[in-house]
Amino acid sequence: MPVNLFYGAIRLPWWGYAAFTFAMAQLMFLGISLYLHRDQSHGGLVLHPVLRHFFRFWLWFSSGTVTRQWVAVHRRHHAFADRPGDPHSPVVFGLKHVVWHGYGLYVAAARDPKILANYGRGTPDDWLERNLYSRFSKVGISLFALLQLVLFGVPAIAMLGLQLIAQPVAAAVINGLGHRLGYRSFELPTAATNIVPWGILIAGEELHNNHHAFPSSPRFAVQRWEFDMGWLLICVFRALGLARVVSLAPTPNIVRARVELDADTVRALFTNRMHVLRDYRRCVIRPVFRELTKQESTAALPKRSPQLLVRHPKLLDERSRQQVRELLDQYEVLRTVIEFRNRLQQIWEETSASHARALQQLRELCAQAESSSILALRNFALRLRSYAPAARSE
Repeated sequence: MPVNLFYGAIRLPWWGYAAFTFAMAQLMFLGISLYLHRDQSHGGLVLHPVLRHFFRFWLWFSSGTVTRQWVAVHRRHHAFADRPGDPHSPVVFGLKHVVWHGYGLYVAAARDPKILANYGRGTPDDWLERNLYSRFSKVGISLFALLQLVLFGVPAIAMLGLQLIAQPVAAAVINGLGHRLGYRSFELPTAATNIVPWGILIAGEELHNNHHAFPSSPRFAVQRWEFDMGWLLICVFRALGLARVVSLAPTPNIVRARVELDADTVRALFTNRMHVLRDYRRCVIRPVFRELTKQESTAALPKRSPQLLVRHPKLLDERSRQQVRELLDQYEVLRTVIEFRNRLQQIWEETSASHARALQQLRELCAQAESSSILALRNFALRLRSYAPAARSE
């Protein structure tokens, strides 16, 4: 094959170079999301050994990524999400620092022996890992760059530049913007958000809030209008016998005919507690606040009141907590709905200790809510009866 000194062995039209560069970046994102994230870090997905080794090789070859390091840093992030100890939280380090210096934060954590020892367990430790991938982590990416220069010549310089910055840019988007911008389907003690509802460009990782709500689920899309590109590929691999799904985020099983609060109700509510809290925010807190704004002057209610009332308390600063206390002291209707939510969460915390006690508390709580003058609260308490254990697949 003749090699042109400028164009290398293969000359492509401009769109061919662009398509190749985009494809390489997407393959790297899929390797990170499916192999490092959903398979190795959380175990909700088990890829076929052939796929596991392909992605392990490809990530070493195209980005110099070492499996144990990436997994350990990510597990550490979940263990200390958005509090001191999180390797790359914008809440801890500031958004600007995470966006512009996120790679440095990752490298510092990846080189910490304690983080690797405590959070890197269960990752590959075979001969290839010890003697090639981990020992010579930069050899792969050097060969990757050399191969593209031979194939594409001078245009490969720009192509490589884009491919090599793709991973740190994507990490800045997810670890930085994914804890600041977007929408929150689930209120959590972490600031994680869903950046957009369609996870296409970064293999579904854009649905970051959903992932933090259900870390072990390899399907990041939870609501019907959300899309996870990584999950689409998982479905293809599963159909080919190349992947096995271990666990998924629960889907509420609503049985309208149920009228009794029993032990099954307690278990179903506990399993689906993230969905229950999301529905409570939508069906009770926000409607009650809207009704209150019709009765009170707009100036009397801070603009951020709805966000403050639904936000997880651990994410509120002292000024915000004081505003919440003032609202609850001033408006009995708000105090009632927030107390119901807090008591429901307390019941869940005690469910594992005693189902009988949890059932008794749930019945008492719902009875009080059903006798309330707050229509939205009454209706919600009645709907809780319809939660049933997940239907068994045949």
